[in-house]
Order: sequence, then structure tokens, then C-alpha cells
Amino acid sequence: MNRSLAALALLLLAPATAEARRPTAKTVTSLGMVSAADPRAAAAGAEILRKGGSATDAAIATMLALNVVEPQNSGIGGGSFMVHHDAATDRTTGLDGREAAPAAADPKWFYGADGKPLPIFTAIPGGRSVGVPGNLRMMALAHQRYGKLPWATLFGPAIRLARDGFAITPRLHNGLNNFGRHLDPWARAHFLGDDGKALPVGTILKNPEQAALFGAIAAKGPDAFYTGAVAQKIVAAVNGAAQNPSKMTLADLASYHSKERPPICGTYRVYKVCGMGPPSAGGIAVLMILKQLERFDMAALGKDSPVAWHLFAESERLAYADRDLYLGDPDYISVPVKGLLDPGYIAARSALISPERSMASVAPGTPPGAPPRTPAPNADIPGTSDLVAVDRRGNVAEVTTTIESYFGSGLSVGGVMLNNELTDFDFVPAKDGYLVANRVEGGKRPRSSMSPTIVYGPDGKVRIAIGAAGGSTIIAQVAKALVAVLDWKMSAQDAIGLGLLYAPKLDAVAEKGTQLDAMVPALQALGEHVQIAPLGLKANAIERVNGQWIGAADPRSEGVAVREDGQTTQIVRAGAAPRPPE
Repeated sequence: MNRSLAALALLLLAPATAEARRPTAKTVTSLGMVSAADPRAAAAGAEILRKGGSATDAAIATMLALNVVEPQNSGIGGGSFMVHHDAATDRTTGLDGREAAPAAADPKWFYGADGKPLPIFTAIPGGRSVGVPGNLRMMALAHQRYGKLPWATLFGPAIRLARDGFAITPRLHNGLNNFGRHLDPWARAHFLGDDGKALPVGTILKNPEQAALFGAIAAKGPDAFYTGAVAQKIVAAVNGAAQNPSKMTLADLASYHSKERPPICGTYRVYKVCGMGPPSAGGIAVLMILKQLERFDMAALGKDSPVAWHLFAESERLAYADRDLYLGDPDYISVPVKGLLDPGYIAARSALISPERSMASVAPGTPPGAPPRTPAPNADIPGTSDLVAVDRRGNVAEVTTTIESYFGSGLSVGGVMLNNELTDFDFVPAKDGYLVANRVEGGKRPRSSMSPTIVYGPDGKVRIAIGAAGGSTIIAQVAKALVAVLDWKMSAQDAIGLGLLYAPKLDAVAEKGTQLDAMVPALQALGEHVQIAPLGLKANAIERVNGQWIGAADPRSEGVAVREDGQTTQIVRAGAAPRPPE
């Protein structure tokens, strides 16, 4: 198993299997709703909806609450992408809050003193992996455009959680056990006991530093983070890190801006699918997977067909190969978006897929407008969180947010963990005489797999909003769930819970403990090089069925969907009774 898949296996932190993953009750409503990976974060968003907030307001409040209760995966020390549907104008937009490299970063940023690229897990801890955080600037831009409530109001639930405390969950506890070794002194003192071990499940954890920081940002806006004393502390933390010190400046922080990006929209059968554009590879790759499958009757094959899963794996391979070669920051490289989604190119790539046999090899294609580029090795480290918010007016905000690895770089400022997002760059800047599209450059934003997606039905109304967490598996998770909902007519809840066949290369991984276990011999007979292993998956969705919203949350996680009146979706998780609302 390669290093990325090994990291994925470690992330099966909640003891759940796809079998016995069934909702005991569906939350169906025309009221607003939030689906998130933690019930307290979803409740924070629902509280904002009750106060008359928009979907964007609820999404921001949910993100802030996740920073408190799920500090291992997301927060204002990291970045995000949002895909937004405006019900009044029927307009879909994408907002880019991806972290950026300091201006001083160069193509050898992740090289050691020996002149060789650092191993990925050596590069993660410390300052050099930290990108200029983008979350707060993205939140502020989204709030300026789509918010209804005052900015400060959105911070209320998160400040209460940080000030009054919250109970440590099994996922946070297990994350500390597995990934807490590189925490800085503040984080070790905050999250670990006197014995150096993770605090027990159920321990009430308070974070007064974070409450104070959130209070300052609520009162003064994002500049309280990007300038002044907090910015000085960030620069001091990353540049003075004991391991891999950086060269970030106050100007790097002060000059960061969130950007609107054109969403990537295309059709899949009778549906319109819209996702995030570059520097996220998610929107393009998800749509490529779906389009390459369009000529096959996936509905007739069904979810129990090994051939259907084989076809899905083959389409994954082709999309991931193109992703690795062509995708990056569009402000720095030419990304052939139109060429990758060109009908003729999609048809040519799809023609490589056979129902009878796996491909002997897989390589990127040459879409129209493709620049001469060659890929270099890269490993996405699983982490991240996803959330969906809808309001009673029909607006939708789908957000994927991350600090990259568990607890990011291990560095903290003001009670907030700082990201290690720059390790999403390719470490080797050139190969075979060509510059790599995703090489490190000053000010550049690294390629991402985050795939916040909104799908519209034939009536033009939102059918489902969905996203996922889990490194490079995100693309496959979203594509799998959409095939399950749109072709196999599964509920969003069951589609998310369905096991994943993850195949970014010739080798594939069938998610352990799922319906795929029994299919492995049949998949191998089709030429699939497949092994069974756990995958660290986590998705959230809200779908519209018969004019009503239905929430869904991944049974592998601790997530729920909460309606604005407080009603919570219940999920059966393996080995446990349904958890009451928190």
C-alpha cells in the first residue's frame, strides 16, 4: 500500500462499517437545514437559520464551530472552497479561499540540505508547510455577497463552545492518539494530559484563547487576523518553528484575497452538475468521471454489479491521470478546462474503458489546448471537513474546508491550528525537462481535491448539494455518491454510506467492511488489481425530494443534519445505538 493509502487507512477513526449504516429517521423539510461532520457545528448553523440567517450565514457559523469542536480537520488557520446557489437569480458561483504560498517560496521549497526532496511526513511538521490562511477572507467575501445577519452574530455559537467547553468525541480522541506527535507546546498542553496522552473521550475542553480571538474577529473583521498582533504571531510561529522554518512575511498575510472563480458546470444525463474550478481539481475531475461513464447504462447494471464498479474504477483512473498532469492554480499556469471537458476528448477517453477488462496501463491524454507539462509525484494527506447549508428561501452553500493533515502543521496561534496546505504542491518542480504544473511558486495556491458540488434537476432546481473530506478520495467519494443517487436512485444517505472503490492508479482499494468485500473476486476476474482496506471517508449532503429537503451525513463520521427548528437526523453506526441529538 502506498503512503497516501497508508495514511487513509489510519483515518478510519470511527468504528463504523457500511453494513448497518441506515438512517433511523429522515429529516425532511422545506425549512433551512445544515449537514456537517459534528452535531454541535450543525446545531450552530441551524441556530443562525432560526435567527433569519441565509445559507451562507449558517455555513460560516458552522465552519467556525467546526474550528472549535473538530480542530484536527479545519479552521480559520486553513482554507476552503464554496459553491453557492442564489435562489433569487439562479446563479451558481464559486469562491476560492485556498491558502497561498509566501512570496519567498521557490520551486525547491521542500528540498532538504542534501539537495533532495523531503519525504512527505518530514515536510508536514513546522513552518514551511504553512500557507497563508484563506478561510476568513473567503467567509468575509461570502458574507458580503450573500449574508443577511451581522458578521458578529455568526461568531456567537463558536465563541460559546470555545468559552464554555465541549466534550471530546471519539474521533478527536483517536485523532490525537494517531496524529498528535507533532503538536507544538500550546497544543500539547491543551489537548493532552499530564501523561502526554490524549485526553479521554467525554472530557470537557475549553479554549479561552480561541474564544478571545474569535471575539476580536467578530468585532473588528478579518483584519484582526491578517494584520496587527495576530499576524505578527503567525509570522513568528512559522518562521521561528523548530522544524522546517518558513519565510512568511506580514505582507503575505495582509495582501491575501479570496477570489470568485467560475464554477465548472456540465451535464450528466438529464442533470446539470456544478463544482469548484481550479485551483481545485474537484469540479473537473468529478465531471470527467461522470461524463466518461455516460455511455454506459449504469442504472441497468445497478449498485450490486461488479461490472458497474469496474467501469467506475476505470473512469476514476483516467480522470485522476489528467488531474495530476494539468490541474493547478489558473493564475500561474494555463489549465485546459474546456479541453478536458470537450465532448470529443471525453468520448476518446471513455472509449478506453471496456466492460470486459481493465486497462493495462493508464496515462493522461492530450485535450485541446493542453500545455506541454509533465507530472511529478504528490501525496494528498487526508483530513478536511465538509458542510452543506440551505435556507428556507432556497439558497444553498456547499463548503469544503481544511487544514490539510490532522492538526495541520502542528503549529498554533490564538488557540487555532495552522495548516500544512503547501504540502499539496508537487515537491519536484520539473521532470523530463518540463516544468510541473503544480510546482511551488511564491503566492501560488496548491492544487486541491476538494469537490463541493451542486446538482440541478431537469426542472432547474437544486437536486442535491454534496461534498466530502479525505484527501484525494474526495473526488471519488462525490462521484460515487452522485452515480448512486442519479443512476441507482438511492437516497443521499444510503449513497454516502455505500462503500467506495478507490482507483486513482492501476491499483485499487475496496473499502473494507462494505458491500465491495464480496465483489473482490469478480473484480479481480475483470483484471482489477484490488485490495481490501479501510478508507478514511467523510461526506455530507442535503438533497431535495418532492420539494422537500432531506439531510444526509456520513455514518463513518460523527456528523448529522440539523433542521433550523432543531430536529436532527439520526444515523445508525456499527456497534452503537442511534446517538441522541446534542
